[in-house]
Amino acid sequence: MNNILLITPPFTQLNTPYPATAYLKGFLNTKNIDSFQMDLGIEVILELFSKQGLTGIFNYAETNQSEFSDNAQRIFSLQHEYIKTIDSVIAFLQGQNPTLARQICLDGFLPEASRFSQLDDMDWAFGTMGMQDKGKHLSTLYLEDLSDFIVECVDENFGFSRYAERLGRSANSFDELYDYLQTEPTYIDNITLKIIAERLQQVNPKLICFSVPFPGNLYSAFRCAQYIKQHFPEVKVAMGGGFPNTELRELKDVRVFEFFDYITLDDGELPVELVYNTICNSGHAEFKRTFLLEDNQVVYKSNTLRHDYKQNDVGTPDYTDLLLDKYISVIEIANPMHSLWSDGRWNKLTMAHGCYWGKCTFCDISLDYIKIYEPIAAKTLVDRMEELIVQTKHNGFHFVDEAAPPALMREVALEILRRNLTVTWWTNIRFEKSFTADLCVLLKASGCIAVSGGLEVASDRLLELIKKGVTVEQVAQVTRNFTEAGVMVHAYLMYGYPTQTVQETVDSLEMVRQLFEVGTLQSGFWHQFAMTAHSPVGMFPEEFGVIPDMNEITFANNDIQFQDKTGIDHDKFSFGLKKSLFNYMHGICFDYPLQDWFDFKIPRTTIKPDFIYNCLEKEVNFNSKPNAKIVWIGGKPLVEIFTKSKKGNSWEMMKMTFHDKREVSEISVEKEKGIWLQSLIKKMSVANDKKITFNEVKSDYESFGLEDFELFWYSKPINTLRDFGLLAL
Repeated sequence: MNNILLITPPFTQLNTPYPATAYLKGFLNTKNIDSFQMDLGIEVILELFSKQGLTGIFNYAETNQSEFSDNAQRIFSLQHEYIKTIDSVIAFLQGQNPTLARQICLDGFLPEASRFSQLDDMDWAFGTMGMQDKGKHLSTLYLEDLSDFIVECVDENFGFSRYAERLGRSANSFDELYDYLQTEPTYIDNITLKIIAERLQQVNPKLICFSVPFPGNLYSAFRCAQYIKQHFPEVKVAMGGGFPNTELRELKDVRVFEFFDYITLDDGELPVELVYNTICNSGHAEFKRTFLLEDNQVVYKSNTLRHDYKQNDVGTPDYTDLLLDKYISVIEIANPMHSLWSDGRWNKLTMAHGCYWGKCTFCDISLDYIKIYEPIAAKTLVDRMEELIVQTKHNGFHFVDEAAPPALMREVALEILRRNLTVTWWTNIRFEKSFTADLCVLLKASGCIAVSGGLEVASDRLLELIKKGVTVEQVAQVTRNFTEAGVMVHAYLMYGYPTQTVQETVDSLEMVRQLFEVGTLQSGFWHQFAMTAHSPVGMFPEEFGVIPDMNEITFANNDIQFQDKTGIDHDKFSFGLKKSLFNYMHGICFDYPLQDWFDFKIPRTTIKPDFIYNCLEKEVNFNSKPNAKIVWIGGKPLVEIFTKSKKGNSWEMMKMTFHDKREVSEISVEKEKGIWLQSLIKKMSVANDKKITFNEVKSDYESFGLEDFELFWYSKPINTLRDFGLLAL
């Protein structure tokens, strides 16, 4: 028996588990509370996309064959081909059958329907990326064809990363969702409920906790909770996670508690512990940020004096119980950065709770998950990385921070290098000036392969209104630093921010065009501004020139419909912005006039065509702050003493030969300076726990009786070392 069953309801990701239950299980381990976790989404997918599952789908859909579209009719006609190939394709996407890639890439192996019309860019994307990725992409299109069939002929609510999302998205009233829950379970519901019934018999929990991260998980959580209440009434059911944290803070509808006994908000560790203690102890009931029903009224209780746990005390995430070898790597679109979200298994960790910046006006900065900033010590974080590598056998990490702090990223990178670990990691950042060229080189050396960050609206006026704390020039320089270090850069782009003019949208597109043209961005995504209830724009709309459409809130409240006082229809820019970006990511169409992307008249850009180029031309010096850490991440040099003569005078010189993974370089300095440099390289080594500062380097140089430190430090030999691992951080 496990006391608590932790469930992520369908659907989130195919390639890796959403980490919330693993975080909670890791914490419960520290309290010696037995728990079992399951990702119900991947279990349903695996049952659905199997020979038996597809046979059931086609049999179910057959009664409505006369109403099929041409595409559905084609898939139905090829059902024997889908049933024949499905298990092999799923095994390939699970990494169990890599040789199948060669067959998948040959015409005629996979049945093809409408999704395969998207194949125009295959040569561009996979000419260098390889057969395995091409096979994954083709297999993904194959699965998406089947998904289209399921949506049309079996269950209109289906989606690989969401289910019945419409019912959960900003549902100010519970009425529609409640009414839908009174209907018969769908085909996919029945698969879900069968799996959960089997697991409940196996685990026999006292408490079931559903972690609901997104609107697309909400309906399934309610349907499962309904089933549990009907068939296992003695088991208590709770809900927490990203959706209730952002959407259910004003919950009033008593009908919700026909399905759930408790709904907790924000950090789940202490609330879940207290709910569990309440269930196990008939005495005093303590709660932390918990909704429940009392006297047929919804009440919010936070009657404990206990504080939330510090991040250093919540334990290492525990992925035990999850089917780590069964997740499916897919490549939905032919873009190397986008594949990070859907391809490969990533251990998810957080460098810091909350956001160290916490000022962006479109963000939910009033909520604890953003507002309360608490970093984790670098050594503790790398300890957890090592634990997870042993536990999961995977050394890839996605740090799921709102914005990873540069100083902490530096310390984590140094600790990874000090321990000589081989890891691959990526995260979300702010494009701020702390990301110097040297820091980016360090991050790359530690295993960082990609960063994503919000450029938002590429307009300095709007960036200031957003309180982003960066300028377009700064973003250009930071993205250049990452790109030159070999770290891929993805930018989140926004249009339709309050008071944004048509001219600013056009100018923002021109900035983005130039960033791609000079090569400092490799990937991007445009999204339209959405006003949320817990952001400064949502809380003080009058300050931003928007008029909200307010409804009575009895259930969910996050996205708010609004009218911009400018009266501009920002929707019409969507297609042109996304189409232009698609081409820029392919490295083409930079010479197209911006007007060509739109079927309506737009003004000419006011941005000079060399604006970004000029931003990057500004001189960057190696001048170091006195307290900057001077680190050597290169190897040990080969040393040779030789004699140099000029005009009858002779003196000894030292030649130092440095090898990196690809190149070899030599420098020659006076013997005395060479001896000092040898000793300094040992002191600067990344393997040392204590790091030496620029001032200490200078003092050390002078203690050797050497003169003109600045002249030597900024000389050609030292500049050569900068290319081989000398960093000022």
